[in-house]
Amino acid sequence: MTSKKPGIEELRIDRPASAAGGSSSALWIILVMALLLAVGAGWWWHSKSGGVIVDTVLVRAVAGASGGGTILNASGYVTARRAATVSSKVTGKVVEVLIEEGMKVSEGQILARLDSQNIQAGLNLAEAQLAAARAGMQETMVRMAEANRERKRLGDLVTHGIASQADLDRAEAESQSLEARLKQQQAEVTVQERQVATWQQQIEDTVITAPFGGIVTSKNAQPGEMISPISAGGGFTRTGICTIVDMESLEIEIDVNESYINRVSPGQQVEAALDAYPDWKIPCHVIAIIPTADRQKSTVRVRIGFAALDSRILPEMSVKVAFRRGESDGAGNGGGVLVPKQAVGEAQGKSQVRGVANNTIERRAGQVSGGSGVDAVVSAGLSPGERVVRAWDGGLREGAKVRQKSAEQQAQ
Repeated sequence: MTSKKPGIEELRIDRPASAAGGSSSALWIILVMALLLAVGAGWWWHSKSGGVIVDTVLVRAVAGASGGGTILNASGYVTARRAATVSSKVTGKVVEVLIEEGMKVSEGQILARLDSQNIQAGLNLAEAQLAAARAGMQETMVRMAEANRERKRLGDLVTHGIASQADLDRAEAESQSLEARLKQQQAEVTVQERQVATWQQQIEDTVITAPFGGIVTSKNAQPGEMISPISAGGGFTRTGICTIVDMESLEIEIDVNESYINRVSPGQQVEAALDAYPDWKIPCHVIAIIPTADRQKSTVRVRIGFAALDSRILPEMSVKVAFRRGESDGAGNGGGVLVPKQAVGEAQGKSQVRGVANNTIERRAGQVSGGSGVDAVVSAGLSPGERVVRAWDGGLREGAKVRQKSAEQQAQ
């Protein structure tokens, strides 16, 4: 009788199917519970901490706002309404320049002289020809007077039958011939007189005078150079002696965006500040709005006059201006407030900012009236001292809880 030895497969331990499935389910339950705990902890931390961290900035009042307030800011340049580059009427060589930069000149003052030797020679010749023509006319007048006396005597002799009619006819022909010659010579004298006047005018044209009073701002020619009223002779011919500016005609030219030109009106009060003297506030007023727009820049040019001129105001200086609101305009917040340009966004076709009050987002509709540098001027919707989100974020909903950065975080 033989007995079977146990095989290796008989040593395997069989586990029930229900035990394996229960272990897998328990693992999934543990993972889901851990996930729920993490979400709950995150929600608790988020609500406890106050919401999304945002960078805020304080709303500031426009510096220098007073009276009716500022409704528009712009920049431009000081220009001279009356300025001229003085040239000559003829082409010639400069022999004398009597001005320097910064010199004050009056109307009619001599600025420079051109070489007039050739013109003077022509004038001398014309004057000599005029003298000769006058002398010839005098001779003809003497001969014609003699011919008239001769004709009268022959007329008496013919009456008494002493002279023939043929002698009288010859005397009358001679008198009439001399009379015609005298008229011709008188016309020649008139021509010579006008010729002399032409040469004299050319002499006067070699003397260059100031067309109006002002200050010499540039000296463009030196003695020995050629000057011409038109560009001629290449780069060696000057077209002007100097530039004169009438300092009494200084004004400001501003290019205003056509979207804001409805805020500007003739006679409106303006406050200007030169870049060279930023703390000096200059009272001005709008002279005129040029009735055309620049298609390329979408701007309209505005002329602004100074209430009083000052020696510190110079042509081509950069200037910033603030257009003031009149007493009859709508009430505002004292000229508007300043916020960073990046804080202003567009929503539903209107300019908006995100205000922050009690760590809650408040939607504010802002009326932007201008800007300078990194700041925008908001004329409605905000008040000085409020806080707004520094950078526009359309995802911040009204009523959302936020947490403002600390001073140390903002400094970073």
